[in-house]
Amino acid sequence: MMYIFIYNYLFDLMFEVVLMCDPAITPENFNLRVLYIFKKKFNDENITKLHSHDFISLAYVLSGSCTYNINDTLYKVGKGDIIVLNSGVKHEKIIATGEEIMEFHIGFNNLFVKSLPRGNIIDSNISPVFNYPKYEEDFFKCCSEILAEQEKGGPMSELMLKALVMKFIAIFFKALYSNEECIEGTTFSFEPGDKAGITKAIISYIDENYMKEISLDKIARNMYLSPVYISKIFKEETGESPINYLIKIRLSRAKTLLEEGHHSVKDVAKSVGYADAYYFSKLFKKYYGYPPSECIKKQPHI
Repeated sequence: MMYIFIYNYLFDLMFEVVLMCDPAITPENFNLRVLYIFKKKFNDENITKLHSHDFISLAYVLSGSCTYNINDTLYKVGKGDIIVLNSGVKHEKIIATGEEIMEFHIGFNNLFVKSLPRGNIIDSNISPVFNYPKYEEDFFKCCSEILAEQEKGGPMSELMLKALVMKFIAIFFKALYSNEECIEGTTFSFEPGDKAGITKAIISYIDENYMKEISLDKIARNMYLSPVYISKIFKEETGESPINYLIKIRLSRAKTLLEEGHHSVKDVAKSVGYADAYYFSKLFKKYYGYPPSECIKKQPHI
């Protein structure tokens, strides 16, 4: 029987999740009640007001893009993103003119995660938007199975849908607790609430990767913390924002390179992470009080 196979697969998957963490969720607490399942395309004509649910909801982006306002923080989402909303979280979709997004939605309750309040599936301090390229095929396939079963209906369909939704969520937990999703192989190691450890991890990453494309959202997502939260902690610990620290490191390194007298402003800008040399020059002058070209002029010609 197909539903027996799915349940066997599901609990094998849950057992794997249990082995990967201490376990935040166990098969015994994984007997959710599915409230709704639907797929829908939204555009700028679909106006949604800020609201919340008394259950957990999850949206998987199949195509397109839009902006989510979640607890007064804006998140740009696109294909492959998963938006996870705890019970009571205020949210709304903001869709620009000409923009549209196709999403797969599920709502459910009766799922209990260790150390989290009832109605929470993720820690309230982490970013509610996730993206796991490694598992994208698994998510999409499971989503297609759910929608196909919903359309087919018939005997045992309700049980099949519950099993498939549980499978989707189990894959999410497997991805969430995998250490393989850190930025470019970087592993952040700190205890929850360890402000010094979080700050040290951010500084270490910026110091090693300042020349690459870095965003606060990317760092936050891979630390499983919200951008607002890590920015607040970083400023409390250092007195400045993560972005200002990044700018300071980039410009300091740029000044050193320029003073060597062997590099053009354009090349230096690119080497420290700025593709636009004009923007780099404006930033440099604002920070040091003189343009980067002055560094080169000051050097003795050999």
